[in-house]
Amino acid sequence: MTSKWIKGGTIVTAADTYRADLLIKEGIIAKIGIDLSAEAEAEGAEAVDAAGKLVFPGGVDPHTHLDMPFGGTVTADDFATGTRAAAFGGTTTVIDFCLTTKGKPLAESIATWHRKASGKAVIDYGFHLMIGEINDEVLAELPAVVNDEGITSLKVFMAYKNVFQADDGTLFRTMLAAKDLGAMVMVHAENGDVIDFLIRQALEAGHTDPIYHARTRPSIIEGEATGRAANLAELAGARLYVVHVTCEEAVRQIAEARSRGVDVWGETCPQYLTLDETYLARPGFEGAKYVWSPPLREQRHQEVLWNALKSGQLQTIGSDHCSFNYDGQKDLGLGDFSKIPNGGPVIEDRFSILYSEGVAKGRITLNQFVEMVATRNAKLFGLFPQKGTIAVGSDADIVIFDPSAERTLSAQSHHMNVDYNPFEGMSITGVPLSVLSRGEYVIRDRQFAGELGTGRYLKRSPYTASSGEAPDRTAASAKS
Repeated sequence: MTSKWIKGGTIVTAADTYRADLLIKEGIIAKIGIDLSAEAEAEGAEAVDAAGKLVFPGGVDPHTHLDMPFGGTVTADDFATGTRAAAFGGTTTVIDFCLTTKGKPLAESIATWHRKASGKAVIDYGFHLMIGEINDEVLAELPAVVNDEGITSLKVFMAYKNVFQADDGTLFRTMLAAKDLGAMVMVHAENGDVIDFLIRQALEAGHTDPIYHARTRPSIIEGEATGRAANLAELAGARLYVVHVTCEEAVRQIAEARSRGVDVWGETCPQYLTLDETYLARPGFEGAKYVWSPPLREQRHQEVLWNALKSGQLQTIGSDHCSFNYDGQKDLGLGDFSKIPNGGPVIEDRFSILYSEGVAKGRITLNQFVEMVATRNAKLFGLFPQKGTIAVGSDADIVIFDPSAERTLSAQSHHMNVDYNPFEGMSITGVPLSVLSRGEYVIRDRQFAGELGTGRYLKRSPYTASSGEAPDRTAASAKS
């Protein structure tokens, strides 16, 4: 493993922005200083010129779906193509959702996800675990899930009736168990029962086009489910994370709950900050490319989301990367919008879109950007300061970023294994040039330089109620 000396750049963390050099040894940040030339020469370190560039911690994407079965098909990106695309976009850690099956041991599902990732991932990764039922068997397995596997976040779906959806009793009991174990409960917050009724009503009326995906999932029922989950978390005394927040109603529920002292956190995604429901009404079947759940909203919600990020009412940015090809996968829903596989390709563009639309346009600061794409995610999910920051002792996950470079997002140039880009034609400012994972290049001068299987599985720490955060991860805790 070659030592490296990153010189002349401007380091940006969630707290500070300053000019300094970095010395990297054995994959760890060994020293930060104004001029480390003497130490670097003594070490024989490879010089990396970052003059005029920003030096960010690698992004932590808390919300991905790689090699995931859904709707009679499987996502187009697996752990090889998905993590490679993530690295091109400045992300060096992903946390993927491990699906479970009712009646089968949790350990069986976790083993399946390990097989999916092992030998493929080019950056480090962890897992969230779906909880679809709570019984004595599940409760007996959870301590090993948290303490042995290091999976400290449990996902409960409040939507997708007859597929993933769990009832409120399951959600509440999961919260109680998670509280005792120091785990986080995550929710997909939509009222699945009401959605199921509205979908059947729309189809019976002959409404089959993609736009009806949005019209059968109105924002008010996202707000209702968000508020219900927050109330249950308050009752249980549990920590709650609401994924992919899209609308004013959900933001309001999170803000109100936090004002009462509820330990609730909110995530949004680039698609909800930049796209709107008119994309689902594009001619022909083109709108199928934009079918996510929750759906894209009216444009007025975008300003609410940006303001919520700036004010801290929402705290993180995930990609919700769930890619399906337009030809051969999205078209499973031709003639019936409810059969369109839900999700889109975002993993590569999450980092750059937030910089371009957020920092470059003055909506958020540089330090807020780092907090949202890296640091807060690492803290909430038990990886800090191993991941998510630039500090002595942290993993050398580094992005060398040109803030003035411009590029156009397109399926012709992206690295995701999918035949369209939902942001096609969007011009963005700011480009990751080189990306290091634990001190080794994954991307070098915009070219792939990594190797399949070099990504490590990360066992994550539970949090303690007294600290409000997961314990520090100063020493790496990775499973090969």
